Amino acid sequence: MAGARLTNIALASPAGVANDEILIVVFIRGGWDVLSIFPPLAGADRSYYEAARPTIKVPVSGTGAAIQLNSQFGIHPALAPLQNLYQAGKMNVVLATGLQDDTRSHFDAMEYIETGTPGIRATPTGWLTRHLSSSPGLDASLLLPVLSAGVQTPTSLLGDPKVIAVDTPSSFSFQGNWRYTNDQRMALRHIYTGNTWLDAAAVETLNALDIMENAAIGAYTPATGVTYPAGPFGDTLKTIAQMIKLDLGIRIATVDIGGWDTHQYEGTNPAGYLSNLLAIFAGGLAAFYQDLDGAGAQNYTSRLTMVAMSEFGRRFKENADQGADHGHGSAMIVLGGNVNGGRVLGSWPGLSAAQLYQGVDLAVTTDYRQVLSEIVSGRLGNPNIGAVFPGFTMAPLLGIVKARPAFNYTALIPSVLK
Repeated sequence: MAGARLTNIALASPAGVANDEILIVVFIRGGWDVLSIFPPLAGADRSYYEAARPTIKVPVSGTGAAIQLNSQFGIHPALAPLQNLYQAGKMNVVLATGLQDDTRSHFDAMEYIETGTPGIRATPTGWLTRHLSSSPGLDASLLLPVLSAGVQTPTSLLGDPKVIAVDTPSSFSFQGNWRYTNDQRMALRHIYTGNTWLDAAAVETLNALDIMENAAIGAYTPATGVTYPAGPFGDTLKTIAQMIKLDLGIRIATVDIGGWDTHQYEGTNPAGYLSNLLAIFAGGLAAFYQDLDGAGAQNYTSRLTMVAMSEFGRRFKENADQGADHGHGSAMIVLGGNVNGGRVLGSWPGLSAAQLYQGVDLAVTTDYRQVLSEIVSGRLGNPNIGAVFPGFTMAPLLGIVKARPAFNYTALIPSVLK
Protein backbone atom coordinates (compact mmCIF):
# COMPACT_ATOMS: atom_id res chain seq x y z
CA MET A 1 0.00 0.00 0.00
CA ALA A 2 2.85 2.38 0.79
CA GLY A 3 4.30 1.84 -2.67
CA ALA A 4 0.99 2.13 -4.49
CA ARG A 5 0.67 5.88 -4.10
CA LEU A 6 2.21 6.68 -7.44
CA THR A 7 2.22 10.43 -7.55
CA ASN A 8 0.82 13.41 -5.75
CA ILE A 9 1.49 17.12 -6.09
CA ALA A 10 0.85 20.04 -3.80
CA LEU A 11 1.69 23.63 -4.58
CA ALA A 12 1.94 26.38 -2.02
CA SER A 13 2.36 30.15 -2.19
CA PRO A 14 3.30 31.29 1.30
CA ALA A 15 2.35 34.81 2.30
CA GLY A 16 5.33 34.81 4.65
CA VAL A 17 8.19 34.31 2.18
CA ALA A 18 9.81 37.50 1.03
CA ASN A 19 11.92 36.08 -1.75
CA ASP A 20 11.02 34.31 -4.96
CA GLU A 21 12.78 30.99 -4.31
CA ILE A 22 11.00 27.82 -5.45
CA LEU A 23 11.30 24.60 -3.45
CA ILE A 24 10.25 21.24 -4.91
CA VAL A 25 10.09 18.34 -2.43
CA VAL A 26 10.02 14.89 -4.06
CA PHE A 27 8.98 12.09 -1.71
CA ILE A 28 10.07 8.62 -2.83
CA ARG A 29 7.44 6.44 -1.15
CA GLY A 30 8.17 2.85 -0.29
CA GLY A 31 11.78 3.05 0.89
CA TRP A 32 14.31 3.19 -1.94
CA ASP A 33 17.32 0.90 -2.10
CA VAL A 34 20.12 3.43 -1.74
CA LEU A 35 22.81 0.74 -1.76
CA SER A 36 21.79 -0.17 -5.31
CA ILE A 37 21.33 3.48 -6.25
CA PHE A 38 24.63 4.76 -4.82
CA PRO A 39 26.82 1.63 -4.60
CA PRO A 40 30.33 1.61 -3.11
CA LEU A 41 32.96 1.13 -5.81
CA ALA A 42 36.16 0.22 -4.03
CA GLY A 43 37.84 -0.86 -0.82
CA ALA A 44 36.57 -3.13 1.93
CA ASP A 45 33.02 -1.82 1.58
CA ARG A 46 32.91 -3.06 -2.01
CA SER A 47 33.84 -6.55 -0.83
CA TYR A 48 31.16 -6.50 1.88
CA TYR A 49 28.66 -5.20 -0.68
CA GLU A 50 29.31 -7.91 -3.25
CA ALA A 51 29.11 -10.64 -0.61
CA ALA A 52 25.81 -9.32 0.75
CA ARG A 53 24.23 -8.77 -2.67
CA PRO A 54 25.33 -11.53 -5.05
CA THR A 55 22.24 -11.12 -7.27
CA ILE A 56 21.20 -7.47 -7.09
CA LYS A 57 24.59 -5.75 -6.79
CA VAL A 58 25.46 -3.02 -9.29
CA PRO A 59 28.70 -4.01 -11.06
CA VAL A 60 31.73 -1.75 -11.37
CA SER A 61 32.42 -2.70 -14.98
CA GLY A 62 30.76 -4.20 -18.00
CA THR A 63 27.05 -4.20 -18.79
CA GLY A 64 25.01 -2.19 -16.31
CA ALA A 65 28.05 -0.80 -14.51
CA ALA A 66 27.68 2.03 -12.03
CA ILE A 67 28.53 5.54 -13.18
CA GLN A 68 31.38 6.92 -11.09
CA LEU A 69 30.61 9.89 -8.82
CA ASN A 70 33.95 9.90 -7.00
CA SER A 71 36.62 7.37 -6.11
CA GLN A 72 34.42 5.75 -3.46
CA PHE A 73 30.85 5.83 -4.80
CA GLY A 74 28.92 5.41 -8.02
CA ILE A 75 25.40 6.05 -9.19
CA HIS A 76 23.03 3.51 -10.72
CA PRO A 77 23.27 3.57 -14.55
CA ALA A 78 19.54 4.24 -14.86
CA LEU A 79 20.20 7.64 -13.24
CA ALA A 80 22.41 8.67 -16.15
CA PRO A 81 20.08 11.61 -17.08
CA LEU A 82 21.13 13.25 -13.79
CA GLN A 83 24.86 12.83 -14.43
CA ASN A 84 25.18 16.05 -16.42
CA LEU A 85 23.57 18.02 -13.58
CA TYR A 86 25.97 16.45 -11.10
CA GLN A 87 29.00 17.21 -13.25
CA ALA A 88 27.78 20.77 -13.85
CA GLY A 89 27.66 21.38 -10.10
CA LYS A 90 23.87 21.53 -9.97
CA MET A 91 23.31 18.35 -7.96
CA ASN A 92 24.77 16.71 -4.90
CA VAL A 93 24.09 13.53 -2.95
CA VAL A 94 23.90 13.25 0.84
CA LEU A 95 24.51 9.68 1.99
CA ALA A 96 23.51 7.94 5.24
CA THR A 97 20.63 10.31 5.93
CA GLY A 98 17.34 9.54 7.61
CA LEU A 99 15.39 9.36 10.83
CA GLN A 100 16.94 9.16 14.26
CA ASP A 101 14.28 6.58 15.05
CA ASP A 102 14.46 2.85 14.52
CA THR A 103 11.01 2.31 13.02
CA ARG A 104 10.81 0.17 9.90
CA SER A 105 7.13 0.92 9.36
CA HIS A 106 6.42 2.79 6.12
CA PHE A 107 3.52 4.65 7.65
CA ASP A 108 5.25 5.72 10.86
CA ALA A 109 8.45 6.71 9.06
CA MET A 110 6.62 8.76 6.42
CA GLU A 111 4.55 10.49 9.10
CA TYR A 112 7.60 11.30 11.20
CA ILE A 113 9.49 12.71 8.24
CA GLU A 114 6.61 14.80 6.91
CA THR A 115 5.58 16.18 10.28
CA GLY A 116 9.22 16.86 11.08
CA THR A 117 8.85 15.40 14.57
CA PRO A 118 10.36 11.88 14.65
CA GLY A 119 8.85 9.62 17.28
CA ILE A 120 5.82 11.86 17.85
CA ARG A 121 2.55 10.80 16.25
CA ALA A 122 0.30 13.59 17.54
CA THR A 123 1.88 16.52 15.66
CA PRO A 124 -1.03 18.51 14.16
CA THR A 125 0.94 20.23 11.37
CA GLY A 126 3.47 19.32 8.70
CA TRP A 127 6.94 20.81 8.44
CA LEU A 128 6.10 22.73 5.27
CA THR A 129 3.00 24.18 6.90
CA ARG A 130 5.13 25.44 9.79
CA HIS A 131 7.67 26.86 7.35
CA LEU A 132 4.93 28.74 5.51
CA SER A 133 3.57 30.20 8.75
CA SER A 134 6.92 31.08 10.36
CA SER A 135 8.89 32.54 7.47
CA PRO A 136 9.43 36.30 7.90
CA GLY A 137 8.50 39.00 5.40
CA LEU A 138 5.63 39.58 3.01
CA ASP A 139 5.37 38.37 -0.57
CA ALA A 140 3.58 41.03 -2.61
CA SER A 141 3.27 38.92 -5.78
CA LEU A 142 0.05 37.29 -6.94
CA LEU A 143 -0.27 34.26 -4.70
CA LEU A 144 -2.14 31.04 -5.32
CA PRO A 145 -3.32 28.94 -2.35
CA VAL A 146 -1.99 25.45 -1.74
CA LEU A 147 -2.93 22.99 -4.48
CA SER A 148 -2.93 19.19 -4.29
CA ALA A 149 -3.20 16.87 -7.30
CA GLY A 150 -5.39 13.88 -6.58
CA VAL A 151 -7.44 13.34 -3.45
CA GLN A 152 -4.68 13.39 -0.83
CA THR A 153 -2.83 16.28 0.73
CA PRO A 154 0.71 15.35 1.78
CA THR A 155 1.33 15.22 5.51
CA SER A 156 4.09 17.81 5.10
CA LEU A 157 1.24 20.30 4.47
CA LEU A 158 -0.96 18.97 7.28
CA GLY A 159 -2.81 21.78 9.03
CA ASP A 160 -2.71 24.20 6.11
CA PRO A 161 -6.31 25.43 5.66
CA LYS A 162 -5.83 26.47 2.03
CA VAL A 163 -5.26 23.13 0.32
CA ILE A 164 -7.14 22.79 -2.98
CA ALA A 165 -7.11 19.66 -5.15
CA VAL A 166 -6.16 19.83 -8.84
CA ASP A 167 -5.07 17.24 -11.38
CA THR A 168 -4.03 19.43 -14.29
CA PRO A 169 -4.28 23.22 -14.66
CA SER A 170 -6.46 23.02 -17.78
CA SER A 171 -9.06 20.90 -15.97
CA PHE A 172 -9.24 23.16 -12.93
CA SER A 173 -12.43 25.06 -13.78
CA PHE A 174 -15.94 25.72 -12.55
CA GLN A 175 -18.04 22.69 -13.51
CA GLY A 176 -21.37 24.40 -13.95
CA ASN A 177 -23.73 25.10 -16.85
CA TRP A 178 -21.89 27.70 -18.91
CA ARG A 179 -25.06 29.78 -19.32
CA TYR A 180 -25.43 30.21 -15.57
CA THR A 181 -21.83 30.00 -14.35
CA ASN A 182 -21.48 33.63 -13.25
CA ASP A 183 -24.80 33.53 -11.38
CA GLN A 184 -23.75 30.32 -9.66
CA ARG A 185 -20.42 31.80 -8.62
CA MET A 186 -22.13 34.85 -7.18
CA ALA A 187 -24.67 32.73 -5.34
CA LEU A 188 -21.92 30.59 -3.81
CA ARG A 189 -20.03 33.67 -2.63
CA HIS A 190 -23.19 34.93 -0.94
CA ILE A 191 -23.74 31.56 0.73
CA TYR A 192 -20.22 31.15 2.13
CA THR A 193 -19.85 34.36 4.12
CA GLY A 194 -19.52 32.88 7.61
CA ASN A 195 -16.51 32.30 9.83
CA THR A 196 -16.40 28.49 9.72
CA TRP A 197 -13.71 26.30 8.17
CA LEU A 198 -16.23 25.39 5.45
CA ASP A 199 -16.79 29.03 4.50
CA ALA A 200 -13.04 29.65 4.39
CA ALA A 201 -12.44 26.58 2.24
CA ALA A 202 -15.21 27.52 -0.18
CA VAL A 203 -13.89 31.06 -0.61
CA GLU A 204 -10.36 29.81 -1.17
CA THR A 205 -11.63 27.40 -3.81
CA LEU A 206 -13.59 30.11 -5.63
CA ASN A 207 -10.59 32.45 -5.51
CA ALA A 208 -8.34 29.73 -6.91
CA LEU A 209 -10.81 29.07 -9.73
CA ASP A 210 -10.80 32.76 -10.62
CA ILE A 211 -7.00 32.92 -10.67
CA MET A 212 -6.57 29.76 -12.72
CA GLU A 213 -9.24 30.62 -15.26
CA ASN A 214 -8.06 34.23 -15.64
CA ALA A 215 -4.63 32.85 -16.47
CA ALA A 216 -6.20 31.31 -19.60
CA ILE A 217 -4.50 27.99 -19.00
CA GLY A 218 -4.47 25.70 -21.99
CA ALA A 219 -2.41 22.82 -23.33
CA TYR A 220 1.21 22.98 -22.23
CA THR A 221 4.22 22.62 -24.50
CA PRO A 222 7.55 22.11 -22.69
CA ALA A 223 10.69 23.93 -23.77
CA THR A 224 12.32 22.84 -27.02
CA GLY A 225 14.02 19.47 -26.71
CA VAL A 226 12.38 18.55 -23.40
CA THR A 227 10.55 15.22 -23.15
CA TYR A 228 8.99 14.13 -19.88
CA PRO A 229 8.68 10.41 -19.14
CA ALA A 230 5.25 8.96 -19.78
CA GLY A 231 3.10 8.33 -16.74
CA PRO A 232 1.93 10.07 -13.58
CA PHE A 233 5.33 11.27 -12.34
CA GLY A 234 6.26 12.97 -15.61
CA ASP A 235 2.76 14.43 -15.96
CA THR A 236 2.90 15.83 -12.44
CA LEU A 237 6.27 17.49 -12.98
CA LYS A 238 5.01 18.90 -16.25
CA THR A 239 2.05 20.42 -14.39
CA ILE A 240 4.37 22.05 -11.87
CA ALA A 241 6.55 23.49 -14.66
CA GLN A 242 3.48 24.94 -16.35
CA MET A 243 2.28 26.49 -13.08
CA ILE A 244 5.68 28.03 -12.37
CA LYS A 245 5.87 29.55 -15.84
CA LEU A 246 2.47 31.19 -15.35
CA ASP A 247 4.14 33.34 -12.67
CA LEU A 248 1.25 32.97 -10.26
CA GLY A 249 3.51 33.06 -7.24
CA ILE A 250 4.20 29.35 -6.76
CA ARG A 251 6.84 28.89 -4.09
CA ILE A 252 6.48 25.34 -2.73
CA ALA A 253 5.61 22.11 -4.53
CA THR A 254 5.54 18.55 -3.22
CA VAL A 255 5.56 15.53 -5.50
CA ASP A 256 5.19 11.82 -4.69
CA ILE A 257 6.56 8.89 -6.64
CA GLY A 258 5.67 5.46 -5.27
CA GLY A 259 6.48 1.84 -5.98
CA TRP A 260 9.84 1.55 -4.19
CA ASP A 261 8.99 -1.26 -1.76
CA THR A 262 11.26 -3.76 -3.53
CA HIS A 263 11.00 -6.89 -1.40
CA GLN A 264 11.02 -9.08 -4.52
CA TYR A 265 12.74 -9.24 -7.90
CA GLU A 266 14.47 -5.91 -7.78
CA GLY A 267 16.09 -6.92 -11.04
CA THR A 268 19.56 -7.16 -12.48
CA ASN A 269 21.24 -4.28 -14.22
CA PRO A 270 20.66 -2.70 -16.64
CA ALA A 271 17.16 -4.20 -16.79
CA GLY A 272 14.58 -4.97 -14.17
CA TYR A 273 12.00 -3.31 -11.97
CA LEU A 274 14.29 -0.96 -10.05
CA SER A 275 16.11 0.13 -13.19
CA ASN A 276 12.85 0.99 -14.92
CA LEU A 277 11.61 2.96 -11.91
CA LEU A 278 14.88 4.85 -11.61
CA ALA A 279 14.76 5.73 -15.31
CA ILE A 280 11.35 7.36 -14.81
CA PHE A 281 12.58 9.18 -11.71
CA ALA A 282 15.78 10.48 -13.30
CA GLY A 283 14.14 11.28 -16.61
CA GLY A 284 11.46 13.32 -14.84
CA LEU A 285 13.88 15.36 -12.74
CA ALA A 286 16.21 16.03 -15.66
CA ALA A 287 13.35 17.06 -17.96
CA PHE A 288 11.86 19.33 -15.30
CA TYR A 289 15.19 21.08 -14.71
CA GLN A 290 15.83 21.51 -18.43
CA ASP A 291 12.28 22.78 -18.96
CA LEU A 292 12.82 25.58 -16.43
CA ASP A 293 16.41 26.34 -17.41
CA GLY A 294 15.69 29.04 -19.96
CA ALA A 295 17.63 32.16 -20.86
CA GLY A 296 17.38 35.58 -19.23
CA ALA A 297 14.21 36.28 -17.28
CA GLN A 298 12.88 32.82 -18.12
CA ASN A 299 15.67 31.05 -16.25
CA TYR A 300 13.66 29.74 -13.32
CA THR A 301 16.42 27.38 -12.22
CA SER A 302 18.26 30.33 -10.68
CA ARG A 303 15.45 30.29 -8.09
CA LEU A 304 14.95 26.52 -7.95
CA THR A 305 15.95 23.96 -5.32
CA MET A 306 14.74 20.36 -5.49
CA VAL A 307 15.19 17.79 -2.75
CA ALA A 308 14.34 14.09 -3.10
CA MET A 309 14.04 11.78 -0.10
CA SER A 310 12.48 8.53 1.08
CA GLU A 311 11.25 7.25 4.44
CA PHE A 312 14.18 4.83 4.81
CA GLY A 313 16.55 2.63 2.82
CA ARG A 314 16.61 -1.15 2.36
CA ARG A 315 18.35 -3.95 4.27
CA PHE A 316 22.05 -4.32 3.44
CA LYS A 317 21.80 -8.02 2.64
CA GLU A 318 19.51 -9.13 -0.18
CA ASN A 319 16.73 -11.57 0.70
CA ALA A 320 15.81 -14.94 -0.82
CA ASP A 321 13.43 -13.26 -3.28
CA GLN A 322 16.15 -11.20 -4.95
CA GLY A 323 15.01 -8.03 -3.24
CA ALA A 324 15.77 -6.24 0.02
CA ASP A 325 13.61 -5.75 3.09
CA HIS A 326 12.94 -2.58 5.10
CA GLY A 327 16.12 -0.91 6.26
CA HIS A 328 17.27 2.25 8.01
CA GLY A 329 19.84 4.61 6.49
CA SER A 330 18.84 6.37 3.26
CA ALA A 331 20.16 9.11 0.97
CA MET A 332 18.91 12.47 -0.31
CA ILE A 333 19.42 14.22 -3.64
CA VAL A 334 19.52 18.01 -3.81
CA LEU A 335 19.63 19.81 -7.14
CA GLY A 336 19.08 23.34 -8.34
CA GLY A 337 20.65 26.51 -9.66
CA ASN A 338 22.25 27.38 -6.32
CA VAL A 339 23.33 23.98 -5.06
CA ASN A 340 26.96 23.37 -4.10
CA GLY A 341 26.87 20.43 -6.44
CA GLY A 342 29.18 17.82 -7.88
CA ARG A 343 29.82 16.37 -4.41
CA VAL A 344 28.93 13.36 -2.31
CA LEU A 345 28.20 14.68 1.19
CA GLY A 346 27.63 13.21 4.62
CA SER A 347 29.67 11.00 6.90
CA TRP A 348 29.85 7.47 5.51
CA PRO A 349 29.47 4.92 8.35
CA GLY A 350 30.86 1.87 6.53
CA LEU A 351 29.43 -1.54 5.75
CA SER A 352 31.30 -3.94 8.03
CA ALA A 353 29.17 -5.93 10.46
CA ALA A 354 30.33 -3.73 13.34
CA GLN A 355 29.43 -0.54 11.43
CA LEU A 356 25.93 -1.55 10.34
CA TYR A 357 22.94 -0.29 12.31
CA GLN A 358 21.76 -3.14 14.55
CA GLY A 359 24.13 -5.30 12.52
CA VAL A 360 21.90 -5.33 9.43
CA ASP A 361 21.33 -1.84 8.00
CA LEU A 362 23.16 1.21 6.73
CA ALA A 363 23.48 3.56 9.70
CA VAL A 364 22.17 7.13 9.78
CA THR A 365 24.87 9.75 10.33
CA THR A 366 23.01 12.84 9.04
CA ASP A 367 19.54 13.66 10.31
CA TYR A 368 17.29 14.37 7.32
CA ARG A 369 16.21 17.59 9.04
CA GLN A 370 19.76 18.91 8.71
CA VAL A 371 19.48 18.78 4.92
CA LEU A 372 16.05 20.42 4.90
CA SER A 373 17.11 23.04 7.44
CA GLU A 374 20.04 24.14 5.32
CA ILE A 375 17.66 24.63 2.39
CA VAL A 376 14.98 26.38 4.45
CA SER A 377 17.41 28.80 6.07
CA GLY A 378 19.94 29.20 3.26
CA ARG A 379 17.63 29.43 0.24
CA LEU A 380 14.13 30.17 1.55
CA GLY A 381 15.35 32.77 4.02
CA ASN A 382 13.58 31.33 7.05
CA PRO A 383 15.80 31.42 10.16
CA ASN A 384 13.10 29.96 12.41
CA ILE A 385 14.32 26.36 12.24
CA GLY A 386 13.07 25.69 15.75
CA ALA A 387 9.52 26.43 14.58
CA VAL A 388 9.84 24.32 11.43
CA PHE A 389 11.48 21.37 13.21
CA PRO A 390 10.63 21.56 16.94
CA GLY A 391 13.31 20.11 19.19
CA PHE A 392 15.92 19.89 16.43
CA THR A 393 19.27 21.66 16.63
CA MET A 394 21.23 22.11 13.44
CA ALA A 395 24.69 20.58 13.23
CA PRO A 396 27.60 22.37 11.50
CA LEU A 397 26.61 23.09 7.90
CA LEU A 398 27.32 20.52 5.22
CA GLY A 399 27.32 23.32 2.65
CA ILE A 400 24.51 21.78 0.60
CA VAL A 401 23.32 25.05 -0.94
CA LYS A 402 24.68 28.52 -1.58
CA ALA A 403 23.12 30.84 0.98
CA ARG A 404 21.20 33.84 -0.30
CA PRO A 405 22.60 37.27 0.55
CA ALA A 406 21.09 38.99 3.58
CA PHE A 407 17.53 39.95 2.74
CA ASN A 408 15.80 43.17 3.88
CA TYR A 409 12.30 41.93 4.62
CA THR A 410 11.13 45.19 6.18
CA ALA A 411 11.79 47.11 2.99
CA LEU A 412 9.28 44.93 1.14
CA ILE A 413 6.41 45.62 3.53
CA PRO A 414 4.07 48.33 2.18
CA SER A 415 4.24 51.53 4.21
CA VAL A 416 0.57 51.24 5.10
CA LEU A 417 1.37 48.06 7.03
CA LYS A 418 4.46 49.40 8.83
